[in-house]
Amino acid sequence: MPQKKMIHDLVEMKARGEKITFLTAYDYPTARFAEQAGLDMLLVGDSLGMCVYGYAGTVPVTMDQCICHSEAVRRGAPNTFVVGDMPFLSYQVSSQAAVENAGRFLKEAGMDAIKLEGGARVVSRIKAIVDAGIVVMGHIGLTPQSSGQLGGHKAQGRTAESAGAVVRDALAVQGAGAQMILLEAVPPEVGSYIAGLLSIPVLSIGAGIGCDGQLLIVSDVVGQFQTFVPKFVKRYADVAGVVTAALQEYVADVKSGTFPAEEHCYRMLEGEEAKFRAEFK
Repeated sequence: MPQKKMIHDLVEMKARGEKITFLTAYDYPTARFAEQAGLDMLLVGDSLGMCVYGYAGTVPVTMDQCICHSEAVRRGAPNTFVVGDMPFLSYQVSSQAAVENAGRFLKEAGMDAIKLEGGARVVSRIKAIVDAGIVVMGHIGLTPQSSGQLGGHKAQGRTAESAGAVVRDALAVQGAGAQMILLEAVPPEVGSYIAGLLSIPVLSIGAGIGCDGQLLIVSDVVGQFQTFVPKFVKRYADVAGVVTAALQEYVADVKSGTFPAEEHCYRMLEGEEAKFRAEFK
């Protein structure tokens, strides 16, 4: 069994330059695979809205959906540091609501931390959640829940002015007490600078190799999600192709009558068929 990492272990990994491996997971089987593979951290991301439920984005995802999937992931990866993702409107309304919803991830699903999107504008929420004794991961750069304000799902920090705004958000999030930051879709120059500037681990999803670790969405990693492939994704398998081919073969076998074959059938016990036929002529 792997030894479960805690927040101080992740901070120490940053200090000695050891990269942190981070992956999304939405269900029990995937969580088991991830723990067996040796992932340092898992995120039950609100990206489950697209990858599991087929929504157009993350906004429709509810707290109850996030809790349900977090419970499954915890069961599958009991010895891995797991982060629950705060969905849209679970923390924006008030600090009280933010604390209550963040607490659900710990009380009901056994999460080790929560993640929420936003920089300086969510400082009060981060402080309230941290004051409640909960580990917080900030999320800045491209923030999908508010992508409409950003002009869509576009990389951030590509101009000096925009990069400065991302840096200021990073400092505000750390200053509010967050113990980690996820940096999404910013140039590697900006990601590397922020990772060097902050004392807390800076995880990258499309923010370059200079960050303290990398996050990818499991559905992208294994080639399961087909709607689009972000620029920062590297695919390590073609699950969609393998599964589709397997199902096509199944359809062909059923249509042709080659499945089920003898080895797939349960035969009656010796002598019982004759009794059955005598009764049901």
